[in-house]
Amino acid sequence: MIRFLLRFVGLICLAGAFILAIYDGTRSIAANRVFLTSVRTLWELINANSLTQVKPLISSYAGGVLWDPGMISILNAPAFTLLACLGVVLLMLGRRKKPLIGYARS
Repeated sequence: MIRFLLRFVGLICLAGAFILAIYDGTRSIAANRVFLTSVRTLWELINANSLTQVKPLISSYAGGVLWDPGMISILNAPAFTLLACLGVVLLMLGRRKKPLIGYARS
């Protein structure tokens, strides 16, 4: 059941990454310059209040080092790459183990 959920959420993340890549590609072609939707923009579209609530929680750890270089670089990354990486990791975690060759299972 857990493997199914991991694979399902992984496929949803990959589908979202594909949709965002198509969306960014169409906007870029229409404007004749590269447009990339950042994670911050996507997060603000989904729920802007939670982003403002997360900042004090993360910045209190490690003297603010986790927020300024760490989280800021993640928030400035293109959203489709983050979703694609998350989807691949979830699919890898949800895959079936390869059967052992030459060993009897008991």
